[in-house]
Amino acid sequence: MVIDFDCRDSCGEEVQELAMGNSCATGAYRGAKKGSDLAPSSAKGGLNQGSDVPPPPEGDEANQVSDEAPSTAAHKWRVDGFSSLLEKGKGPTSSNVFQMKGLNWRLILDPRDTKSGDQNEYVSLQLQLVGVRSHTIVETNLKFLIYDQSFGKHHEQQVSHKFETGSTFTGTSCMIPLAALKERSSGFLVNNSCVFTVKFIAVAKAKDESETLFVQKTNNDQVYTWNIEDFFVLQNPSNSPEFELCGHKWSMKIYPSGDDDTNGNYLSLYLVRNGPETLDENLAYLIANTISIKTQETGEGLARKGRSEYSKNYYNWGWSKFISLEDFKDPANGYLVKTKCCIEVEVAVIGSSKTK
Repeated sequence: MVIDFDCRDSCGEEVQELAMGNSCATGAYRGAKKGSDLAPSSAKGGLNQGSDVPPPPEGDEANQVSDEAPSTAAHKWRVDGFSSLLEKGKGPTSSNVFQMKGLNWRLILDPRDTKSGDQNEYVSLQLQLVGVRSHTIVETNLKFLIYDQSFGKHHEQQVSHKFETGSTFTGTSCMIPLAALKERSSGFLVNNSCVFTVKFIAVAKAKDESETLFVQKTNNDQVYTWNIEDFFVLQNPSNSPEFELCGHKWSMKIYPSGDDDTNGNYLSLYLVRNGPETLDENLAYLIANTISIKTQETGEGLARKGRSEYSKNYYNWGWSKFISLEDFKDPANGYLVKTKCCIEVEVAVIGSSKTK
């Protein structure tokens, strides 16, 4: 499966359980940029700081879109092998990070979104402003499109949104029924390929970009188990020993008392791809991962799943609010027995992408 899109990887915002319309959300699947230990989270996810990606503008420039003559720029996301993505199960898939107007963005696609009280599945598309500073306000006028590849009658929705610290997401929940998108006569799905686009209206100094993601039909899941002997001696944060899964070197990053002041009552967990500098600037890997905290008696426990792209600048994904410390330390739950706990991560490389 090939997906043409702009993706951002490992910058932690909760992708898998991200709220979209009437969808349910639990926590935030976040990622952090190269060179950071994760910035404070905001609005359903976290921020990225300290990477080689240019930071958002400051001062007056941060409080307006542009004073210059406006231009329209688009970011195209082409999904080749759309059926393979559907087979990966429910949950959003995030793109790699791309730049428009000197700011960092990513698209989030949920092809199997749901409405409360409705058994039908819908396609939802969201845009996220990545790494927004506390003082930054960005007013936007956007257009989300699903391309009609046969007749040119695209399905589109226009959205105006003010991006700021407490509101870093916008989009179209349940944009179109999945069944309607799959109809041969619609022109949306041609040769198992879909094209999604976000157009930035009245944005200066922007250019069109596209990315192609190849999604594999089969998974090569591999598992690593981190047995922590004394949870109470861990630093905030602490890293697991390095391990290798699916041809990549990884480590787990844990924040025993949350990754910022707003998450102090939660345990934060992230999967880090080590050695990001070894990757080409335009290359990213789509990773499906499941992070679990196991119960000591049954070996079962709490598991969270995500699908995110890991790249040179975005290589650290996870959950800022994986579990409340109250639930984690409750003896009845069996996650923490005396001082011991067990964390497991399952990793599969399910695709790779190239940005043009």
